[in-house]
Amino acid sequence: MVLKRHPVSLSRIVEHRSDRKGRTDLLTKERPLATTKTVSTIRILVVDDHPVVRAGLASMLSTISGLAVCGAASTGEEALQLIDDEQPDVLLLDLRMPGMTGIELLKAIRGKPSAPKALVLTSYESDEEIYRAIEAGAQGYLLKSTPQAEIVTAIQSVYSGRHHIPPRIAARLAERMVRSALTQRELEILEMVVRGLTNKQIGHALRISENTARNHINSIIRKLDVSGRTEAATAAIQQGLVRMPD
Repeated sequence: MVLKRHPVSLSRIVEHRSDRKGRTDLLTKERPLATTKTVSTIRILVVDDHPVVRAGLASMLSTISGLAVCGAASTGEEALQLIDDEQPDVLLLDLRMPGMTGIELLKAIRGKPSAPKALVLTSYESDEEIYRAIEAGAQGYLLKSTPQAEIVTAIQSVYSGRHHIPPRIAARLAERMVRSALTQRELEILEMVVRGLTNKQIGHALRISENTARNHINSIIRKLDVSGRTEAATAAIQQGLVRMPD
């Protein structure tokens, strides 16, 4: 809840008070006039493909003074329409959804005038997903196991224009940011490595030479700071560099 306090005007109130001898004194008091308060309700759009999660968040947030759920969407496409219709202040957003992902939604609204602030609430905490979400414009990142009180605090923080990233998430984000980013072609090849394709098969699929494919893989190994393609595949899965089928 955001309260805007206006300067308090003081009126001087003169009261008469008589003592036992009948003398009348003037008693001057400083008393504040009524203070005007403007209460801002934070309008929240919940975006998650699981009905139980949407219902649970809406129920929980409806009990908090100063918060109001103005809508719920199960896909990024639905969310885009509701953003235009409802003009929410804050998105409470999952990352992995059918069709348009949470990160794609963040990129889609980034250029909109009066775009809502975005707080990611997800089950996934891979380095790459954290990095991509913040890079796409999210102001906060929480896991779904986060206690209710911190979720409320995070909503209020991002609404106020501040970032809310817990220390554990921030540490992983910092590690990811100091690591050289893989190119789009390297990510494409890394996904093929995870699927078990050989250099020759990768070259054939991308219409490049086997030697060029090998050079890309060597660059990937160097950037990920691993010893070989098997470790690169393992790191890709652990860090969320490659999106595996759910």
